[in-house]
Amino acid sequence: MPPAASRPRLTVAVTGLNATDSPGPGVAVIRALRETTDFELRVIGLSYEALEPGIYLRDMVDKTYQLPYPTAGTAALLERLRYVQEQENVAVLIPNFDAELYNFIKLEPQLRALGIHTFLPTLEQLEARDKLNLAAFGAAHGLSVPTSRPLYSAAELPTAAETLGWPLVLKGRYYDATVVYTPVQAGQAFQRLSGLWGVPLIAQQFVAGQEINIAGLGDGHGRALSVVPMRKLTITDKGKAWAGITLEDEALLALARRFAEVTKWRGGFELEIMRTAADELVIMEINPRFPAWVYLTAAAGQNQPAALLRLALGLPVPMMEGYAVGKMFVRYAWDLITDHTEFQQVAALGEL
Repeated sequence: MPPAASRPRLTVAVTGLNATDSPGPGVAVIRALRETTDFELRVIGLSYEALEPGIYLRDMVDKTYQLPYPTAGTAALLERLRYVQEQENVAVLIPNFDAELYNFIKLEPQLRALGIHTFLPTLEQLEARDKLNLAAFGAAHGLSVPTSRPLYSAAELPTAAETLGWPLVLKGRYYDATVVYTPVQAGQAFQRLSGLWGVPLIAQQFVAGQEINIAGLGDGHGRALSVVPMRKLTITDKGKAWAGITLEDEALLALARRFAEVTKWRGGFELEIMRTAADELVIMEINPRFPAWVYLTAAAGQNQPAALLRLALGLPVPMMEGYAVGKMFVRYAWDLITDHTEFQQVAALGEL
């Protein structure tokens, strides 16, 4: 690695700093970025809540600014980012939450005018892989996906169960999923999920099998520059991977490359796959950003966040071939100690 003094300095901003039992990707993205040999980085955290742990990881995040919630719209977000840019001169911004991507994509021209580069999917790409449109997406591209239907009220549950069968998977529009086995469980899950995420919810056919996730990076022209598949070893009650291991499997690599080819995907993505007993690969979800376990790609030899940084700056990124098979991650809880004055500063001033 070149010495820090000889590397060009660069400021990058990252969202998704929460690190709960359903963690955001931000901390993992920053951890991978810190290993780049191309730049000496200053990392700006962009948070929505004062208790997002990444704010207080001072060896990872140099300074944090709070953003308005995505529901505040693009004008409020742009105003806040103008202020951040005046203070920090951010070169690249990497959003990591599904719900915020629409605003960031809409603002891409204005951000570029401010000197802030991004490398995000288009609005058309974002919409096409949405959970509500997954069935049509699969049919259009010849990809195997489960049957699903939107739910706008609990009264639609019996019809959905009749069509899709039991058990049934209920999903929030952006996050959260529950497998239900009875009408009573379905009604309770509908109330909980719609209370958290609103409607419509998505009712999805249950598919049994082995859970596999694939992290990838598309160049926007049909190539997957990096593909790293991982099998879940431990899963939380929210269905999130708490441990996983990289796999050697050409069928998984081919599926991710086909996804990038047919969509011309631009930026990071995650395919959530179920491998059935008949060895069929069913795409359960397509996440339009890096997963929370993306640091495993760097540990396995394909640093996807560092490559995305180069793409955002218009720098060349070669195809990444080969990665360490059998590389594992095990997530853990850690009591992060900070001072109440730091929390008060974030809560009151929106900066730390």
